[in-house]
Amino acid sequence: MERELEVAGLLAREAGGLILGYFKKGLAVEAKDNDEPVTLADRQASEFIVGGLQKAFPSDLIISEEAAPDLKRLVTAQRVWFVDPLDGTKEFIRGLTNFSVLIGLCVEGVPSLGVVYQPIGDVLYRAAPRHPAEQIDQRGATRLRVSTVSAVSQARLTVSESDRRPVLDDIKHNLGIEKEHPMGSVGLKFCMIANQNADLYINPTAGAKAWDTCASAAILTSAGGQVSDVFGTPLLYRDPELWHTRGIVASNGFLHASAIGATRAVFEGKTQLD
Repeated sequence: MERELEVAGLLAREAGGLILGYFKKGLAVEAKDNDEPVTLADRQASEFIVGGLQKAFPSDLIISEEAAPDLKRLVTAQRVWFVDPLDGTKEFIRGLTNFSVLIGLCVEGVPSLGVVYQPIGDVLYRAAPRHPAEQIDQRGATRLRVSTVSAVSQARLTVSESDRRPVLDDIKHNLGIEKEHPMGSVGLKFCMIANQNADLYINPTAGAKAWDTCASAAILTSAGGQVSDVFGTPLLYRDPELWHTRGIVASNGFLHASAIGATRAVFEGKTQLD
């Protein structure tokens, strides 16, 4: 998948440059049906990425957060691109730096290729089959590998900056974790685990969708990490609803069983989260 990885990386970088042209420019903010914010930067980056993928891979299904999806093909399509043109819009609007461009490819319903680009700092994370997870920045390319932290009480937990739920306090208490690091962009949270700047991410809500996790899950699992819902079940990418209704747990792998034990205890009996 070298060509796919190269195309996705180029599109992510160029879309990131487009987004930076609007950064701290006081863009008008609209609300989508689910009350999530959207800006002109989101929409233009989406059009650019989707157009580029369609030109390069015309037979593939492409689903973007800011475009009407063709869900009829989702269940049977062999290759599906999931695009979040601006992951962390809330942080972008506030002038914070934790936003990113996410481009991921699912093959047979499994995240296989991922590109996560953070425009601020010009940092690119990527992974694909037969291409190890790596981080590319001003220092060059560095192989990504998760930490070996196995004691849950020592885990560096990252959580949502814009939607931090009180139930996390119960989960942290069960795990013996005292500290947490809030930040924007689901994609960057996964990558922080992949590059050993965090060990665990817990999202105890039904607020994330397939385009939030496809690219970043491909990178994290390639780096040795693990991803599931809060009950330990793999995330779904062929569900037409697109929502991860049972939350997200991403880890370095060594902590996953303990984390799932704690989240299961808190959410026992629930089929989906709020």
